Amino acid sequence: MLDLLKLRKRHGRPVIKDLRRAEVKAPFRGFPLLREGACPDGCDQCLRACPTGALSIRPLRLDLGACLFCGDCETACPAGMVRSTPAHRLGASKRETLRIGPGETAASFAAKAIGSRREIRRLFGRSLKLRQVSAAGCNGCEMELGACGNVNFDMGRFGVDFVASPRHADGLVLTGPISRNMSPALKDAYRSLGTPRVVVAAGACAIHGGLFAESVDLDRSFLAETPIDLFVPGCPPHPLTFIRAVLDFLGR
Repeated sequence: MLDLLKLRKRHGRPVIKDLRRAEVKAPFRGFPLLREGACPDGCDQCLRACPTGALSIRPLRLDLGACLFCGDCETACPAGMVRSTPAHRLGASKRETLRIGPGETAASFAAKAIGSRREIRRLFGRSLKLRQVSAAGCNGCEMELGACGNVNFDMGRFGVDFVASPRHADGLVLTGPISRNMSPALKDAYRSLGTPRVVVAAGACAIHGGLFAESVDLDRSFLAETPIDLFVPGCPPHPLTFIRAVLDFLGR
């Protein structure tokens, strides 16, 4: 009963009061650190362990947009060249920024990853309504995006909400690898948005295709035809990862 009364007292208040200072603890796998130096001669165990081809060696590089953050490369590498950290700020304005190399830290990545444009701050800084389109997603990203609005994270306190129709939205959040069946509906949703509009690609499937990148049943022409304003890696992205990326993009 006492716990129930405490819960009732907190009702209507976000559990996480300051999202900008919130941290995610291990075993959450966030920003990976790549050790400087050469890999052992002839070793390619991390490449064979990676299910999406996110890693390359000689030189060592990792594509956060393709990474599932499964940790298999870290486990497979005998030299400890890859080490996961719980740093959750993974969003970026440009696709190429997601390709990281040795010596790059979570702090140095976060400092340069997202640029806030003046026009975006002026138009959407106080209110941004988003329409989420699942283009053959598995529901993992969709559930985490839904969690952004719950009492723990309460993204709505910043004026950022998901809406039911693209006609009422300022931007589109894409999840899933984009199947042939969903490609026309995705393009219709984009065309239904007003202008100017924002497009966010959330999750490894949306950014890279993820485990389904080689499937012949995908139609990812939308990404070639449409400018993407924000990339949010993860499989799925943590709610804090998504919210921090959007707030940084809005200059909040």
